[in-house]
Amino acid sequence: MLIRIVRMTFKPEAVEDFLENFNSNKKLIRNFPGCHLLELWQDENDKNIFLTHSHWESEEKLNQYRDSDLFKSIWAFTKTLFSEKPIAFSSKKIEEVEK
Repeated sequence: MLIRIVRMTFKPEAVEDFLENFNSNKKLIRNFPGCHLLELWQDENDKNIFLTHSHWESEEKLNQYRDSDLFKSIWAFTKTLFSEKPIAFSSKKIEEVEK
């Protein structure tokens, strides 16, 4: 399982456009083959910062999504809204600590 986090900082006037686009496409992303989880987070203190948290079956499945027309169209629009360069990283869970 690959865990993908993408941190995006938007121009204040672009937040609503981002949210509208995300809401229009979230089910398509979530139902893309290999995607097991999709969440959208917002920074507690800076309302212009959002993070996507997704789980992918493998790096290959994530790359298939990133090579898709769906991703290319979403990203082409989204990147015009940034006020800073996005930060993305992939990780794997090593351990979950129970109570």
